Amino acid sequence: MSKIAEYKRLEAQLAEQLAALDKLKSDDKLQQEMEFETKLKGLLKEYGFNLQTVLDILDPDSASKSAIPVSRKSRVLKKYTNPHTGEVVETKGGNHKTINAWKSEYGAEQVKSWAQ
Repeated sequence: MSKIAEYKRLEAQLAEQLAALDKLKSDDKLQQEMEFETKLKGLLKEYGFNLQTVLDILDPDSASKSAIPVSRKSRVLKKYTNPHTGEVVETKGGNHKTINAWKSEYGAEQVKSWAQ
């Protein structure tokens, strides 16, 4: 594409965007929102509040919801009995040293069948 063609294309795009901007500037809804934003920023500055403080005042439940950590369900205690040695292991996790040793020696499916 030649430089002059690219220039004319960009100039046309700019003209379209400026027209859209002018149309938006005369929109009553935009004017109302801009006025609200200006007044709100003035009030925040006047009273020394930030936006989060205002949100906490308007909806106090939202602050307590975010402060409560989400916890996962506790793991179930599993008891494994090795029929070859009679050894009993109780664990909540799947990465137990003895269980892993049994799995490598007897196989994971075999050890899984030992769970009670």
